[in-house]
Amino acid sequence: MSPPGTVAPVRWTIARRPLGAHMSIAGGFERAVERGAAIGCTAIQIFTKSSNQWAARPLSEGEVAGFREALARSEIGHVVAHDSYLINLCSPDEALWVKSVDACALELERCARLGVPWLVIHPGGHMGHGEEFGIRRMAEAIDLIHAKVPAERGAGLAIETTAGQGTVIGHRFEQIGGVIARVRDSGRIGACLDTCHVFAAGYDLRTPAAYDETLRRFDGEIGLERLRAVHVNDSKKDLGCRVDRHEHIGKGFLGIEAFRHLMNDARLADRPLVLETPKEEDGRDDVRNLEVLMGLVTDRRPSRPTSG
Repeated sequence: MSPPGTVAPVRWTIARRPLGAHMSIAGGFERAVERGAAIGCTAIQIFTKSSNQWAARPLSEGEVAGFREALARSEIGHVVAHDSYLINLCSPDEALWVKSVDACALELERCARLGVPWLVIHPGGHMGHGEEFGIRRMAEAIDLIHAKVPAERGAGLAIETTAGQGTVIGHRFEQIGGVIARVRDSGRIGACLDTCHVFAAGYDLRTPAAYDETLRRFDGEIGLERLRAVHVNDSKKDLGCRVDRHEHIGKGFLGIEAFRHLMNDARLADRPLVLETPKEEDGRDDVRNLEVLMGLVTDRRPSRPTSG
């Protein structure tokens, strides 16, 4: 029997479908693994530090070992990290830009120590200086980050698609492609597709034709081979709203069919699919959303293990 107040784990392990959710690191990095494992995740996303603070306490050898050992004991085979919300790699303010570069490099180094291969980063805002400025500024920032954290460290940056709020770039695939084209060591750059963000930015996913067209455009401007993770979120707002508001799967304007296309897309079979939907402390919302997603897979459905 599961302890009172906990959620019995569900096995989401389906060949080709690494699936899970963002997990809190409160209490230690290994707790994020334990939380994910408790609900049957085979993929998780974490922060490497507080997402709303610049400062970060140095990682101890014990923290690193504890995280790696917890992963080795679990069925979680894919981990990505997400950067701080304070970072703006497009900022025209020199002091903030330098601070952002240093902070992002620190997080990338923390990923390397933890054995997390990809740090998902938000494109920043150009603050009225124009799209081309933002693209160039971000590419310059990435070059500096790469210089601080060499490729041999084993961690890379994955640029996330955005909804297009304010002056933030990344809501058009060609903007992300433009950043990549300007980075000296572009082979180190990946991408992260957020279903809510691309929908809010005007890319439809709801019909087979619309989904295929959006993925075709992503492939043409960025390249599906660069896709390292998918943030799986419904949207509280309608197509093209350019407002970032996540909703539970099937409860928003994207609707259930968009996620049926995603869950059965063989091209994305080995990409980690990670929820960033609203959640309760006990993980029940994550379980409900994961159950919905797995129910959309045409070849096999999840099973809840019998209690012992």
